[in-house]
Amino acid sequence: MPERKEKINTQQLRSAVVRFAGDSGDGMQLAGTQFTDTSAVVGNDVATLPDYPAEIRAPAGTVAGVSGFQINFAAADIHTPGDEVDALVAMNPAAFKAHIDDVRARGIVIVNEDEFTKVNLRKAGYSDGYTPLDDERYTQRYKITPVPMTRLNSEALADSGLGNKEIGRCRNMYALGLIYWLFDRPLETTIGYIQDYFGSRKKLPQVAEANIGALKAGYFFGETAELFPVRFHIDRAPVEPGRYRKLTGNEAIAMGAITAATLSGKRLVYCSYPITPASDILHYLAGLRHHGVRTFQAEDEIAAVCAAIGAAFAGQLGVTGTSGPGLALKSEAINLAVMTELPLVVVNVQRGGPSTGLPTKTEQSDLLQAMFGRNGDSPVVLLAPRSPGDCFDSMIEACRIAMQHMVPVVLLSDGYLANGAEPWRIPDAEAIEPIEVVHPSNGDRFLPYQRDENFVRPWAVPGTPGFEHRIGGIEKQHLTGNVSYDDDNHQRMTELRLKKVEKVADAIPDLEPVGAPSGELLVVGWGGTYGAILTAVERAHEAGKSVGFIHLRHLNPMPRNLNQILRRYRKVLVPELNTGQLRLLLRARFLIDARGLNKIQGKPFLVEELQQAIDLMLSGGWGDHEWLAPYHHQVAVPSESQKS
Repeated sequence: MPERKEKINTQQLRSAVVRFAGDSGDGMQLAGTQFTDTSAVVGNDVATLPDYPAEIRAPAGTVAGVSGFQINFAAADIHTPGDEVDALVAMNPAAFKAHIDDVRARGIVIVNEDEFTKVNLRKAGYSDGYTPLDDERYTQRYKITPVPMTRLNSEALADSGLGNKEIGRCRNMYALGLIYWLFDRPLETTIGYIQDYFGSRKKLPQVAEANIGALKAGYFFGETAELFPVRFHIDRAPVEPGRYRKLTGNEAIAMGAITAATLSGKRLVYCSYPITPASDILHYLAGLRHHGVRTFQAEDEIAAVCAAIGAAFAGQLGVTGTSGPGLALKSEAINLAVMTELPLVVVNVQRGGPSTGLPTKTEQSDLLQAMFGRNGDSPVVLLAPRSPGDCFDSMIEACRIAMQHMVPVVLLSDGYLANGAEPWRIPDAEAIEPIEVVHPSNGDRFLPYQRDENFVRPWAVPGTPGFEHRIGGIEKQHLTGNVSYDDDNHQRMTELRLKKVEKVADAIPDLEPVGAPSGELLVVGWGGTYGAILTAVERAHEAGKSVGFIHLRHLNPMPRNLNQILRRYRKVLVPELNTGQLRLLLRARFLIDARGLNKIQGKPFLVEELQQAIDLMLSGGWGDHEWLAPYHHQVAVPSESQKS
């Protein structure tokens, strides 16, 4: 790259949070993904938060149609995509309006000033004659830098041979190049991606050249325009030696399912109906037929889960994936798997509800549905991964439990984990424990509901001579599996199905608190809240506060020593992205006075929110109708009757 005549000061940072925001057609997800890939390649730790519009075709230029991508990249270990934004790229007024309040004081705001027209300002909801770029409330609080990206991009690509529409689509690469310069990022990773992407799809070569030209034009504009008195550099993060790749939660679940099938010697049969934010699992697996994967896109959720049950009955690894509304539709068939005691794995990537709710936003509100949302006493095993990388291990464990304990398992991921990404160390395949699956192949008399010491019935493959049997949804007679309406038998079989799920706890490792092993406050989390809670608790512990933290992967059954750990602390706080579902289970099961921090906004917790809640709990200021300023998230507290 050419050197400037005047040397630019380079400031060293430990971490930075960048957010790209624009219309859903502006390519912000691609720009953010490329920035993530480049940061991972240069050795930073990264955590991301993609943010998609909830409406498929929201009106262009409106706040509802804004698409965003946030990345936290650092020279140290990080667990969240960051609280406040250090640098915001706003491609239009709607993006500015939707995201400006998340930028820290004196943060950098780069706007495409060409798009701040009267029409676009009106679409964004601003009054006629007003522009936020002239408002002192913003100009004094933030370092706003207007850049005529549309015009400069068009001038840079004037000789590309493309039309105005195609040239306009390259603006995201222009913005990306400018941010690459500002944060001292190389261009080679993105140039390689552009060349591979268009080459593999036989696109016209001038399209690739135009995108590369826009990327370089944005970079050199930062180099020569002298709009920024300082640029920033973030060193490599110290990481454990090994091979790494960037991984999203949905990719990890798909890879975990393939790995579990390989470890067990089974064929993976993934049956699904498209639904946000779980569809990417189907998309990923559909291209892996050469790994023995079979995918089936069903006509509806019910057909999908029934097909997966059929695969399990046939002796293969049957998996179905969905989100909250689909889990409701699958409930009757999941009950069939409970009654027939077949190894079914159900992946539920949770989203905002109820009904269609917020399809592209994250939430944790399906815990009670997964736990109880079926008729009758129908226990299933519940697992919840804590990070995108942990989705891989959790999926393998879900498949292992399902096949070895002959029980349905629900894996509760969420939209934040599904779309978020982090560096993931590729494990040694030889170090992963095989999944031992035994099918009966000899014996004088086969009894389909004869159980071993773990209350597990045998998994006989249809077509095996001497092991003909029938199973179905009507209550089964103990041992024989014949239809039974006997009242004592129904109670016995109901208790056996419950005991079988409870017995899974024998294989669950004991919990070990992070921070204080006992003391004033224990924070209990589950699912995608892990990173934010861990960061907040670590900061509290470093400040000398008596705070511990446990995170539950196993929600049913729970770890054997959970009750013992809960009793070590005077107070218990349960942060959840719902109205308090895990808190309800903990209070009912262990009779503890757990308090809740509940956020239902389609967004993950900020570390600052959790720090405020921890301080409030420790200070004893947790009264009725308490609110956490300045975010106005209600804190759930028990009523006087509940306290007594």
